Amino acid sequence: MLIADSGSTKTDWLLVSADGAVGQTLASPGINPVHQPAAEIESTLAEVASRLTEKPAQVYFYGAGVLAQNQPLMRQLLQTAFPTCTAPLAESDLLGAARALCQRKAGVACILGTGANSCLYDGERIVQNTPPLGYILGDEGSGAVLGRQFLNALFKGTLPATMRDDYLRSEGLTYADIIRRVYREPLANRFLASTSLYIAAHLNESPALQQLVTDNFRQFLQRNVRPYGHPDLPVNAVGSMAHVYRDQLLAACRAEGFTLGAVVKSPVRGMADYHAQFV
Repeated sequence: MLIADSGSTKTDWLLVSADGAVGQTLASPGINPVHQPAAEIESTLAEVASRLTEKPAQVYFYGAGVLAQNQPLMRQLLQTAFPTCTAPLAESDLLGAARALCQRKAGVACILGTGANSCLYDGERIVQNTPPLGYILGDEGSGAVLGRQFLNALFKGTLPATMRDDYLRSEGLTYADIIRRVYREPLANRFLASTSLYIAAHLNESPALQQLVTDNFRQFLQRNVRPYGHPDLPVNAVGSMAHVYRDQLLAACRAEGFTLGAVVKSPVRGMADYHAQFV
């Protein structure tokens, strides 16, 4: 079987044999049916198919932008690209994360990367989802929101002036550059999230910086996870933010009365484990 975990910028593919052994792995550009025309997706899928060493009997595709209205199109495109498979599956990246993290057990599943999302999962399907609302209205816990809070703290003085000066110098930025990147150029969320590289490198130098990261996760738990009403279920997370800042995520869970479950950087192997149960 062929498993795909797709975001808007990158897709990870994993070819798995019937006994669950991992075969070929490869990467392709991201696939998002909300933002890309069908012809572009078709071209990307055809390129992936040409690189496979074996023809898959089944394809399980989990991706950003795979909404209910886009599923028929994605299934059709997958069937065209991989004609040896029967009834390819196309589902949201959030369901993929839930199945990878929780397998067939109930739990809370979270995506914590440039953006953030979460759901209550019953062991098979998503039964509740707090709307993430994006980095302007929501996305607490994400890299974009952490970057927004970090820059706010740098320039409003809640982090040391020496750190502000060091950040600007090391990144080759000025105050005017930051304002332009956030308010006048596209993909401000990615720029904000890019500050995480500096934050992670200097995390152990500043208790205030560690608290900034922990508080970002606490806001995520308060506003997105607590509404599910299940403090008894573990909070599981996938994504770069959860992986890099696991200690701060653990501290946030303890402070908010939650138990931290599985934390993985990429869900694709867990997705394969989920589907191998049904072979």
